[in-house]
Amino acid sequence: MNDQLRYYLARAAARKMDRRAFMGKAAALGVASTAATGLLTSAVQAQGPTRGGHLSVGLQGGESTNSKDPATYASQVPFMYSRITGETLVNINSAGELEGAAAEEWSASADASTWRFKIRSGMQFHNGQPVTAEDVAQSLRRHSNEDSQSGALGIMRGVASITTDGDTLVLQTETPNADLPYLLADYHLIVQPNGGMDDPAGPIMSGPYRWVDDEPGVRHTFERFDGYWNDNVAHFETIEILVINDATARNSALQSGQIQMANRVPPSVAGLLARAPGVEVVSTAGRGHYVFIMHANTAPFDNNHLRLALKLAIDREDMVNRILRGYGSVGNDMPINAAYPLFDDTIPQRTYDPDQARFHYERSGHSGPIDLRTAEGAFPGAVDAAQLFKESAAAAGIDLNIIREPNDGYWSEVWNVKPFSASYWGGRPVQDQMYSTAYLSTADWNDTRFFNPQFDALLLEARGELNLVRRKELYSQMGRMVRDEGGLIAPMFNDFIDAYNGDVTGWVTNPNGEMMNGFAPVLMWSAG
Repeated sequence: MNDQLRYYLARAAARKMDRRAFMGKAAALGVASTAATGLLTSAVQAQGPTRGGHLSVGLQGGESTNSKDPATYASQVPFMYSRITGETLVNINSAGELEGAAAEEWSASADASTWRFKIRSGMQFHNGQPVTAEDVAQSLRRHSNEDSQSGALGIMRGVASITTDGDTLVLQTETPNADLPYLLADYHLIVQPNGGMDDPAGPIMSGPYRWVDDEPGVRHTFERFDGYWNDNVAHFETIEILVINDATARNSALQSGQIQMANRVPPSVAGLLARAPGVEVVSTAGRGHYVFIMHANTAPFDNNHLRLALKLAIDREDMVNRILRGYGSVGNDMPINAAYPLFDDTIPQRTYDPDQARFHYERSGHSGPIDLRTAEGAFPGAVDAAQLFKESAAAAGIDLNIIREPNDGYWSEVWNVKPFSASYWGGRPVQDQMYSTAYLSTADWNDTRFFNPQFDALLLEARGELNLVRRKELYSQMGRMVRDEGGLIAPMFNDFIDAYNGDVTGWVTNPNGEMMNGFAPVLMWSAG
C-alpha cells in the first residue's frame, strides 16, 4: 500500500473523509473498488463502533396484518423489530453462548427443575418506568395463557409455576429442563409493562430503540432509547425498516443506497449482487429450513401412505441445486440437521423414489389433484420450488395443483391455516426448543398438526435427561417419528443470505438466524 492510499484510508477510517471521497481517491490511484471497499471496511472495524447516523433496512416478510404484540410475531419484519425494540431474559450470541439481557445472572437447582433469574438493576421501559421482576413474570404468564395464541406457547407449557422473590424471577418446570435459558431467548418473550396484560400491542418495550412510526406492511421507524442499559450497542440514532417484499426492488434499493441492509437475497442472484460495487453479500449456514407442510389430521393428509408418497416424490437434490444454487444442503423431513450438537447422522437420508412414491400413493386410495399453496414470500424461490415438486411428483402419478397466493396475508391466512402449503423455519438454538415450538401436540405453532403422545413423552423425558448419550438417543427416536409419521416435507436446509453496503460495518456471522439473528441493526454501525 503506498503512502497516499494509507493517508486517505486513515482519514476515512477516522471520519475525516467520507466514503465516496475515499473511493474516488483510491480509484485515481488505480485501486479496484472491491479492494478499496475491503480496505476501508477493515480500517473502520479496527477503529471500533461509532455513534450516529441513520440506518435504513429493506426487508422481505412484512404484511399489513403485522402487529406490535410479540405473541403474534411470525415473519421476518416483526422478528427484526422484536430485536430492535424488545428485550428477552437472555440472548444467544454468535458462538451459541448465553448472554444476559433482562436477566443479569441465573442459576438452577441440582436437578434443573427450579431456575432463578436475577433481573437487571436499573433497567427501564421506554416510558421511564423501571422494569421489575413482576413485569417479567407477567410477560411469561401472558405467553403461557392459551388465549394469547403465542408462538412461544409450546415453550411456556413446560413451566409449572412463575413467581418472584424480590428482584428475582423463579421458574419451576414440569420436568427438569437443562435447556430452559435457551428457550427463554425466544423472540416472542419480550418484556412488557405488566407483561402486556393491559395493552399487548402497546409500543412500550425495554429494548435499545423505541417506536416512532408504525405503518404495517410499509414502514416502521425507531429512535435510540437513551435509557437503555447497554452502552455497547445501538450505535445509530434512528432506524427505519422499509417493507420491500419484491427481491429485485430490494436489491436495487441496496445498490442505489436507498437502504443499507437487505435480507433474503435470492440464491439465483447472490453471485451477481456480490459483484456490485460497494455491496457485501454474506451467506451463513445454520438451522433454517425451507419446507412444505401437511396437516396430518386433515384429509387427505391424515393418511400416512399419502404423506410418505409426497415425501418420496420430491427430488430434494435437484431442488437444492436449482433453488438454493449451493447455498444450503439436503433435508431429511425432520427439522434437525448437523448444526445441532446432538444430531444423529445415522438416520437414513430419504431420497427421491418415484416408484416407492407411487406404491404408497396407490395404498392411500387417493385420486385427483392435491392443492399446494405457495407464495414468493414463503421462502426465496418458493413458487419455483413448488413447480419442481409438481414435476417430480408427476413421475409417481401424483397431480399437484399449485395455487399461488399473494404475499400480503400469507402468514395469517395461509400458513398454519390451509392444510398444505410452503413455509420456512429459521431453526432454534437447541432441539428441545424446535420440537417444543412446532411438534409438541399442545404447541400453538404445530403447523403440521403432528399429535403424537409417544413423541410428547419422549420430548419431556429428553428435556430432563442430563446424560447426553441417552438424550441423543431420545432425540434420534423423535427425529425418526417426525420423519416417518409427521406432516413435514423438509427438502432443504437453507443458508441465510443477507447483504449490506459500504455505508455500514461491523457484521458478525451468527448461525442462529438471518441478519445476525435479527441483531444487525443493533450491533452494526455507520462506516462514516
